Amino acid sequence: MSLDAVLSRIDADLPAATDRLLNLLRIKSISTDPAYKADCDAAADWLVEDLKSLGVDAAKRPTPGHPMVVGHVAGDGPHLLFYGHYDVQPVDPLNLWHRDPFDPEVQDTPKGPVIRARGASDDKGQLMTFVEACRAWKAETGTLPCRITFFFEGEEESGSPSLIPFMKENAAELTADVALICDTGLFDEQTPAITTMLRGMLGEELTIKAATRDLHSGMYGGVAMNPIRVLSKVLAGLHDETGRVTVPGFYDGVPELSNQIAAQWADLNFDHESFLGNVGLSVPAGEQDRTPLEMIWSRPTCEVNGIWGGYTGDGFKTVLPAEAHAKISFRLVGTQDPHAIRESFRDYVKSCLPEDVEVEFKGYGASPASQMSIENPVFEPSRKALSDEWPKPAAYVGCGGSIPIAGHFKTILGMDAMLIGFGKEDDQLHSPNEKYDMESFHKGIRSWARVLDALTK
Repeated sequence: MSLDAVLSRIDADLPAATDRLLNLLRIKSISTDPAYKADCDAAADWLVEDLKSLGVDAAKRPTPGHPMVVGHVAGDGPHLLFYGHYDVQPVDPLNLWHRDPFDPEVQDTPKGPVIRARGASDDKGQLMTFVEACRAWKAETGTLPCRITFFFEGEEESGSPSLIPFMKENAAELTADVALICDTGLFDEQTPAITTMLRGMLGEELTIKAATRDLHSGMYGGVAMNPIRVLSKVLAGLHDETGRVTVPGFYDGVPELSNQIAAQWADLNFDHESFLGNVGLSVPAGEQDRTPLEMIWSRPTCEVNGIWGGYTGDGFKTVLPAEAHAKISFRLVGTQDPHAIRESFRDYVKSCLPEDVEVEFKGYGASPASQMSIENPVFEPSRKALSDEWPKPAAYVGCGGSIPIAGHFKTILGMDAMLIGFGKEDDQLHSPNEKYDMESFHKGIRSWARVLDALTK
């Protein structure tokens, strides 16, 4: 089989591939709103029928929420599992959309044509890049290149409540040599990426309490402890003057970059001044002995996300509040233990409390980081395959956010995940006027064909 023949087939079939994606985008598969349950079912049915047209043994599988789509193709060589999600975010505020978000179209822009619709980039367009690569392979050769399991979820945008139980119940069926996830992006317009680091997440809310009621600041000011004063001291002490987090034991399990990854990141020539300048900032505020890319991808963080207490309305009210509140999130890396950090953080807060003051805590999630080993033999051939399609060599990168499914594949199914996506920074994910560049769609399909070729040789 000639890879060139498959790539030529992809080029010739691009108009039909685009039409198929537009049809999928017309389905209003908003998973968070029960009013769209039938639409989510319809999207799952659409994918089942599309996979069947490729000779895939596909079926819609029920869950307590929206259905999963699972399909299998037998074959020789490696067993690959491809994951994507067919559900989309709500479209609010609708008045900020320039057209109906479920009436997709290809639009010309100064930077080239884009597909404009809810779900165009997250994740229907990305999902279909892999399906279309398989379609071209099947059309050109009569078969798919290896054993493949397709696994499409319908609740990713609503917290994936059915995902873990379904994976555990069907672990034997879903386990493969490696999982492929197409829910990430390019490093920049010309540089493809394989994401190998995903930060974990820990959320904490604390309430500092002092007096039994709000107090008049003229009568009690100076003699009564103010919870906002206590809270301010707690929050100010979370970082030292160099930007390091001071919670005891916080850096346990934080790895150093390998020389290979550090060199790749240096070659990316990340322009942090432009990155920060886009949001009106200029100076990196993290650990001062780290590069900006390390701050975003490979270092843990502690951020205050909200503070409130006392009177915040119009005018002025001289009050000492009885309570003060804050929400704090930690992004975690390596093998940091979110549960140990939670306990250490709470102990730190308690150690800061003076007499007459108490604290209450409320936890929000505790997920560890995911880190994929590039020593896995699928990674380097895939990186080279991507490099052949794009102007600049592909890089192994980190991700400041969290993609829980990658960790679930590791902890539940015992397999690494390779995250390859073609989204761009300006795709406006979760926002009005979401788009997916035609270049991302076209070259994404070609990229997957190259990766499949590399992994099956």
